[in-house]
Amino acid sequence: MTKEKGIHELYAGNSRLADEVVWGRKTDSLSRRGFLGGSGLAVMSAVLGASIPFAKYMPGGLIPAALAQSDEFFSIPGKSGLVVLNDRPINAETPAHLLDDPITPATRLFVRNNGVPPVTWDIDPLAWEISIEGEACMRPKTMSLGEIQKRFKHYTLQLQIECGGNGRSEFYPPAKGNQWSTGAIGCPEWTGVRMRDVLEACGIGDNAVYVAYTAADTHLSGDPTKEPISRGVPLHKALEKESMIVWAMNGKPLPELHGYPVRMLCAGWPGSVSGKWLTRIIIRDRVHDGAKMTGQSYRVPCKPVMPGAAVADEDMCIIESMPVKSLITYPKSGIETRVNKPLQLRGHAWAGDSAVKKMYTSINFGATWRSAKLKKPANRLAWQHWTATVEFPQAGYYEVWARAVDDRDRSQPMVVPAWNPRGYLNNACHRVAIMVTA
Repeated sequence: MTKEKGIHELYAGNSRLADEVVWGRKTDSLSRRGFLGGSGLAVMSAVLGASIPFAKYMPGGLIPAALAQSDEFFSIPGKSGLVVLNDRPINAETPAHLLDDPITPATRLFVRNNGVPPVTWDIDPLAWEISIEGEACMRPKTMSLGEIQKRFKHYTLQLQIECGGNGRSEFYPPAKGNQWSTGAIGCPEWTGVRMRDVLEACGIGDNAVYVAYTAADTHLSGDPTKEPISRGVPLHKALEKESMIVWAMNGKPLPELHGYPVRMLCAGWPGSVSGKWLTRIIIRDRVHDGAKMTGQSYRVPCKPVMPGAAVADEDMCIIESMPVKSLITYPKSGIETRVNKPLQLRGHAWAGDSAVKKMYTSINFGATWRSAKLKKPANRLAWQHWTATVEFPQAGYYEVWARAVDDRDRSQPMVVPAWNPRGYLNNACHRVAIMVTA
């Protein structure tokens, strides 16, 4: 009996061997470029249905974007076109071309849950209570959402939110967790109050170090003594003017899957620090040690390690600001265009706590890059929109690559960055396939 392998599984095992098996061409183990020619080029071109004008620049071991992406979508209530990765807990991402809106609609925002959401459809949202307490809280207090709305000034900001594992599916050896591709990112408008105002009203002690949350979702096991997740951020992050307690998204009450009636939001860091169905804020005198704050959850090796290496818990560091990243939202991967016909490109770029300074695109597998037009963000920690125009010199198969550079001159890598056991922080260049006809 012959066991069949999909192209991702084949390339995950040994990319150079996969080049030989799939395209009939051996590759130089020391070279990344110029591997494809002769019969190998002919086979790949036949599969893609077009010649590859810049084949000499195509890295060895690279699965063409046209073969690496899928159009098979599933749906969940209240969402449109999302790909469901898991149903217990529910996790779903948004294909890149469906993230084209400058402000992410609720229907297109990814879903990342750790436990079972509470039943909130029939509650009085204004009566929902949040306790502010902890070792470093001077005046512990429990306030209803209605009281919070009356006592503190309201703000509306457009803020990015991204899963720390966005891009995990590209790591090899495979990393544990939901196999996100590029769609665990969004940037809606949020309305709420500054967390700083609420914390200061309850008194921040001189010994304050961390601010954490607990929530109303329940553990998948059903054990009421277990929390599915309870994370937090250092005090300085909680006190930023963009760190908020929010009850509305895009001018409407939070959707149930996104934390209705109220959640915490600390943009630019892994979405797991922005607790949904918020019940308690804890001002701590130490680094928080709640569920998924310890061990290897939302942590990466403090020093680079070999792919597949075992890393001790004490050698793992907590993820803070997310890395620089970008997305091509138009055109959709796999479209057709004509030789020398201008093709408009657009997308978004973001950089955790930083801003994006420059944006580039390439049509020759990163051999050369051209600058794109980059807009300023709506406010700090919102993503930035970019546009560009490209033309293709001859018929064939192309890939458009996008690369952002932040205000600290940190660039997206052209290949998957440092491996880590949980597959966090992949910010490799996004790419889409383009078929060009004469």
